[in-house]
Amino acid sequence: MGNPRGFIDVERKDAGYRPVYQRIRDYKEVEKRLSPEEIKLQSSRCMDCGIPFCHGCGCPLGNIVPEFNDLVYSGRWKEALQIIYSSNNFPEFTGRICPALCEAACTSGLNGDPVSIRQIELAVIEKGYEDGIIKPEPPEKRTGKKVAVVGSGPAGLATADDLNKMGHSVTVFERERNPGGLLRYGIPDFKLDKRVIDRRVEIMKREGIIFETHVNIGSDISARFLMDRFDAVCITCGAKIPRDLPVPGRELKNVHFAMDFLWQQNCRVSGEKFEEKDILASGLKVLVIGGGDTGSDCVGTSIRQEAASVTQIEIMPEPPESRDSSTPWPMWPYQKRSSSSHKEGCTRMWDILTKSFEGDSAGNVRRVNVVKVEWEIVDGRPVKFKEVPGSEFVIEADLVLLAMGFTGAEKKGALEQFGIELDKRGNVKADSESGLAVGKVFAAGDAASGASLVVRAIAAGKKLAQSVNKFLS
Repeated sequence: MGNPRGFIDVERKDAGYRPVYQRIRDYKEVEKRLSPEEIKLQSSRCMDCGIPFCHGCGCPLGNIVPEFNDLVYSGRWKEALQIIYSSNNFPEFTGRICPALCEAACTSGLNGDPVSIRQIELAVIEKGYEDGIIKPEPPEKRTGKKVAVVGSGPAGLATADDLNKMGHSVTVFERERNPGGLLRYGIPDFKLDKRVIDRRVEIMKREGIIFETHVNIGSDISARFLMDRFDAVCITCGAKIPRDLPVPGRELKNVHFAMDFLWQQNCRVSGEKFEEKDILASGLKVLVIGGGDTGSDCVGTSIRQEAASVTQIEIMPEPPESRDSSTPWPMWPYQKRSSSSHKEGCTRMWDILTKSFEGDSAGNVRRVNVVKVEWEIVDGRPVKFKEVPGSEFVIEADLVLLAMGFTGAEKKGALEQFGIELDKRGNVKADSESGLAVGKVFAAGDAASGASLVVRAIAAGKKLAQSVNKFLS
């Protein structure tokens, strides 16, 4: 700890966002950056807490936070980067889009503001790129073993990166035109500029990893082909089946899954062409159903497409403004969160259940019939709801985006050909420790555990790489 009084004398400072009037006119990243001097000051707030809950309880990757904070405060940026790299393959991703579970577990946050860990992590990795410290480092020796990784999202990239460093020859298969999976096609550029992904993928290629894109395993290439040519196969294709809303009127035009909407806009920004009919919010009254990150991304994207209005509804009750007693420190707090997109202009409503959609004579959605619900709260958390009699009302909408989460992996195609079974939640059945699904086929990330955070996917990929390496050895 470089400054024993840092957490007392220095106030937390967030980077903040670009002005709303400016950022809604483009898809550039909305978050600003602190200067190196400001980052040094923020790192001084890391206290000698004895047991770093940020490291052991908060971060799924086990990032060694106190050590890299101390090194940043001492101006030893290169050593700080080495510490971060020891546990996190892609701090440039987590530094931008992680909700910072570590900060929720920060001891300084018990009686004040937590340390700005995410911003410090991002500053370290970006300085590493700026100073030319980050360079391709291919393994000195190869084992002669070949591994196929199916899916290039955060779990797949982490699996491939670690296995390559171990000396195995890795080929990553991706059915989209470019690598990145959810990072590229699900998360908007205003949160994660896709040049950040390209920069990392280029390093991985120069380290020896082969990327085969626009290849759909199960149709373009069979599972048997992979089994014959690789010593192990890793399934990291994510949980891509969206949760549907089977209510009357669901078949109306302009009722779409959120990810289809986001996928198209990410393609437009990167210049990729697609054959599907345009899903655009321009001039329309948009209703987003679902209050999670995907719904928030739909809000920000709709605003940038100049929607007439944007409303977001959520069936769950409105969380409290501050940490609820049901989730005491160092747990991830149950509380209300507002994203940069929400702050750009959006009507939010909670305790709302969708009953049906209504349309015009041409079959276009025009109204959404909803009703308010009342939740039974047990130990501070909602457990079941009932409709409030007489609370029905109508929301006018020309475009409805369903952002209610995902129900599991796609079984048809690759998983079916590999003979992989799914559990009752729609996830790949795999050993919880080794990730082994069947034969020499392993699985990790959202495909095996259900949709979750990018940081958890990276952690799952790292764990899988260790397991596959043991299997190959």
